[in-house]
Amino acid sequence: QVQLVESGGGLVQAGGSLRLSCAASGSAFSFMNMYWYRQASGKQRELVATITVAGNTNYPDSVKGRFTISRDNAKNTVSLQMIALKPEDTAVYYCNAKATWDPNLLYWGQGTQVTVSS
Repeated sequence: QVQLVESGGGLVQAGGSLRLSCAASGSAFSFMNMYWYRQASGKQRELVATITVAGNTNYPDSVKGRFTISRDNAKNTVSLQMIALKPEDTAVYYCNAKATWDPNLLYWGQGTQVTVSS
């Protein structure tokens, strides 16, 4: 069982920056691919950042160049650095972990609200 706890959300003006963190429990963190998703009010949840166990990253065009995902296996944490934030980045951001040995094993954090004012 893995528990994920996000932190770092808040209110920021357009053009500002925020750094989200996700702390994972357990000893399997380094064997899990990690993701950040977001869900805006009334919209579907969307993937915004991926980091694999090998450290490979991927982003959709909507955040590429503005968001950076990183992980620290020694501390069991994954972070999302967000710069040049836009009002359309406003959403609840969720940390997600997927086991590399079983794709059906996935875990979600409780989410953290990010609000970008114009």
